Amino acid sequence: MNLAINWSVDSEIIDGFRTPNLYGLLFVSGLVIGYFVVKRMFKRENISNEILDKLVMYVVLATIIGARLGHVLFYGPYYDTVVNGQIIERGYFSHPEDIVKVWEGGLASHGAAIAILISLYLFSRNVAKKPFLWILDRISAPIAIGGTFIRLGNLVNHEMVGDITTVPWGFRFRNHDFNLWNGTWNSIPVRHPAQLYEAICYFISFLILLFLYWKKDLWQKPGFIFGWFLIFIFGFRFIIEFVKLGQTARDSVYVINTGQMLSIPFVLVGIYLIFRANQLKTFVSEK
Repeated sequence: MNLAINWSVDSEIIDGFRTPNLYGLLFVSGLVIGYFVVKRMFKRENISNEILDKLVMYVVLATIIGARLGHVLFYGPYYDTVVNGQIIERGYFSHPEDIVKVWEGGLASHGAAIAILISLYLFSRNVAKKPFLWILDRISAPIAIGGTFIRLGNLVNHEMVGDITTVPWGFRFRNHDFNLWNGTWNSIPVRHPAQLYEAICYFISFLILLFLYWKKDLWQKPGFIFGWFLIFIFGFRFIIEFVKLGQTARDSVYVINTGQMLSIPFVLVGIYLIFRANQLKTFVSEK
């Protein structure tokens, strides 16, 4: 019998109530930690708290709306799956009210990334009055720690699971596979804890990005830190997708899945930004 962790954690905090739940608590925890990281950066650079408060509003709204719409548009399911007259899987376009049910899970990091980029562009232009790359370099580490907590939320929700495996640290996701098997732990397949892999990688990215900002002063090279952020986050995502269960039916057909296809452009942009930043002859002024 394979060694495995029987993962029976439930997202519910209060029995019988779907909200509040651990997923939401972890989501908010990532945002709060990110807030204090940015606050310290802004304090160092004498940026007012008023600007910080507006930044939080922009990022929080973009993260929630973008991640949710990204999941709906990129992954679906779009319409109901009906078997023998019964709906076995609800589709978002068949039930538009499900789109707003963020608390049920289903967030896409690629959708969040696109929405955050748009919101930060508007923020840098209308509020901070600084170059776009200025805010991107400073928000990179906070977003990485936010992503760490979101993936931990996916773990407690038993979603975005990995492929079946024989590794001794594999997880049995009861909430995910229980209905497919006989109802005992030994009958449930052992899977890669892909959410945990990503959470660890994002946390490592967070530490490295902080190091680049605080110890190496590389925030003075516009785009350098953000470039590494894109490479770390989406590079790790691309690799981990090889052991993750596909989120769409087409993922079982393609050589690389939807998540990997969406990650490639971000990695390429990251490489370009680092190359561009290294072409600068001098650092920009701290002021």
